[in-house]
Amino acid sequence: MNKEDFDEIIRRSMKIRQEYHELELQHHGSKWTVEEDALAYLTDAGLVGRNIMSEQQRWPKAGSKDELEHKLGENIWWLIVLAERSGIDIKDAINNFLTKTDAALG
Repeated sequence: MNKEDFDEIIRRSMKIRQEYHELELQHHGSKWTVEEDALAYLTDAGLVGRNIMSEQQRWPKAGSKDELEHKLGENIWWLIVLAERSGIDIKDAINNFLTKTDAALG
């Protein structure tokens, strides 16, 4: 994936988030806060864990590969949204993490 592809993913992610904000305004009279977004992300992160456990037959619910794929994508989407709403460039964040971790390991 090149930089332009990731930029497009970020743009699309934030467009979708804006559309959800509009629904929140219609249904609740206010947009979700960053804290509410973080809680939603944590909920979906937990569902990734449950889907992985199910896939490995370590959880009784029979999850599907499609459901796991959806939740993995949704978690990446939430991380992009949280970074943007927190004023953090997600591309810099992942690059800095990888650089520091590579250096620490090797």
